Amino acid sequence: MSYKKYKILLCSLLFLICSPLFSQQTIPWWLSLEYGKQKFRSKEYGDALLLFEDARRDRRAMYEQMERDLISFLSLGEVRRIGDALDRVEQFSYERYYFSASKALEELYYRIPKTSLKNSAAAALSSFDKLKNFPEAEYWIGEVYRVEGELSLALAQYRRAYSMRDALEDPDFSITLQYKIAYILGTRQENNEMENVLLLIINNLDTLWTDSNKAETARLNDEDVKLPYAQASASFARTAMTKTLENSGVERFLVMHRYNNGAVEQAHRLLGFYHVVRRQTSAQPHLMFAFLIQNTIIIEEIRKRQFDFVFTTMPALMEEINKNPLLLTYINDVEYFKTVYYLGSSLFRNSHTAVARNIWIFLSAQPQAGEWQSRAVMQLRNPQVEPIIERP
Repeated sequence: MSYKKYKILLCSLLFLICSPLFSQQTIPWWLSLEYGKQKFRSKEYGDALLLFEDARRDRRAMYEQMERDLISFLSLGEVRRIGDALDRVEQFSYERYYFSASKALEELYYRIPKTSLKNSAAAALSSFDKLKNFPEAEYWIGEVYRVEGELSLALAQYRRAYSMRDALEDPDFSITLQYKIAYILGTRQENNEMENVLLLIINNLDTLWTDSNKAETARLNDEDVKLPYAQASASFARTAMTKTLENSGVERFLVMHRYNNGAVEQAHRLLGFYHVVRRQTSAQPHLMFAFLIQNTIIIEEIRKRQFDFVFTTMPALMEEINKNPLLLTYINDVEYFKTVYYLGSSLFRNSHTAVARNIWIFLSAQPQAGEWQSRAVMQLRNPQVEPIIERP
């Protein structure tokens, strides 16, 4: 094709796409969702909301139609005589050219593992109830409400999306939904509900926190020797970790222990921040876990570039962090210095003064810690228990 003909064809396509006729055509629900995300990121929230609502409506309409098509097919006398055997029902739909039923089954198998249906036509039909839901669209509608300050509506949307979590493309996204719910509850000062949501995350995902024998990977020393946590109870592991921290300080603690469970880091951190100023000794365990997870992730990231890296001291680790833009972003995202400061405060409240003081000495030498450097300096001059914020 000549360049001139190619240019004419390209112009024709662009004209067609931009024409009112083309713009009136229905776009797939999944594409509406992606367009809505683009609008959201461009801060065109009104247009984004309309696209998310279109995506939700169109997905439901598509699966409702497929459900009706399958019901009509299964209601046929010849099909009813086949019984509940899904493989035979499917074969019949292909052999007799019932295209709508075949299409519905193909879409179902694409979304749901065929083996989970246990060769049951009734199970296949009932699965469409779940597919009608679109939790991702519900979540993004909630995001629009959140940025526009409609927190009650946002919370309702996040909860609606979470209630539909069985239909999520990525099952792990349910954790994000729980954190979004907790964030709104915290913003609205609904602290008891926020605490319950965060504890639910921990109880479901942190087997080193719970008294389950299926412990997460934890390691001893820099040679990555596995701790006998899988054979011992979680409470035994926590006790060992706590004793190391309280008796030997944070640096020995990080030499002895590793724990990479990023899914629960935020839950521990937020619960630690919440408890540390409310006369509760439970702040220290949560902050210990958050601190350990954060530093495990940092050390493992450094080792990806320096396989022979060995943790020695907090200042030496900070030097490595400052060389790595990715880690600098990470410590900002997880409020690293705030976590370190409040870990020191919780230890001080529990009478582990020397360990707390060493933490504050480390922070006082970190200008990038900002407020937390200043507060550490003040604590070194005149150590005090954190002021209490009464519950609302």
